[in-house]
Amino acid sequence: MSMLTPPGMGGQYRITGDKYPRMRRPRRRGRLAFAVLASFAALGLIGWGTLQLIDVFTGGGKKDSAAGTKADCRTEAQTAAQVVAPPRPGDITVNVYNATARGGLAKDTAAELKKRGFRIGHVGNATKEFDKKVKGTGVLLGPASALNSSLPVLATQLAGAERRTDAAHKGTDVDLIIGDGFKNLTARPAADQALTTLAKAGQTPAAPKKKHC
Repeated sequence: MSMLTPPGMGGQYRITGDKYPRMRRPRRRGRLAFAVLASFAALGLIGWGTLQLIDVFTGGGKKDSAAGTKADCRTEAQTAAQVVAPPRPGDITVNVYNATARGGLAKDTAAELKKRGFRIGHVGNATKEFDKKVKGTGVLLGPASALNSSLPVLATQLAGAERRTDAAHKGTDVDLIIGDGFKNLTARPAADQALTTLAKAGQTPAAPKKKHC
C-alpha cells in the first residue's frame, strides 16, 4: 500500500503522479483597486482643502480689496472736486439791526441791500446781547447751515464783518448787526465783483478724510 493511500481504502484508490493541487485563497483584486482609488480621492480632498485655507489666510481676496479701495478713493476724489454754488441774493432773507447809538442806520442799510437784490426781513434795533457791544463794522449771524452758504454771500456786501453761527438761531434768515465801525456797505461795483468771484469758486464742502490709495 502506498503511503498516499487513505487509510481504510484497502488500496483501492491511489494517487499517482508527481503533481498535486495547490490550495490557495483567491486574490482580492477588486478590493485592492477600490482601496487605491479611495486613497487617491482622500488625498485629493485634503489637497483642495489645504489650498482653500492657504487662499484665505494669505489674502486670496486681495484683488477684491484692492478694487474696493480704488473705488473708495475715486469716490473721495470726486467728492472733494464737487462744489456747491452759493445762493443768490434773492434767495437770502436778511434781518438788519442797529447796535450803535446812531439812528436810522438799520433802515438805510436795509433799503440799500434790497436794491442789491436781497430780501429784507426784520429791521430795527439790536437786542441787549449786541446793543452798543459791537465795535467792528458789524456781525453777520445765522444758523450753522448758513456758514458756507448765506453768510459768505452777505459778507460780500460788508467787508470786515464778523461771521458767527448760533445753534439756537431759528429758520434760514441771517442777521446783519451794524457795529460802531460801520460807515457804509461795500461799494456796489466791488460787492458785485466779489459775488461773481464767489459764484465761480463755489463753496467746497468739508474735505473728506484722506486715505492711502
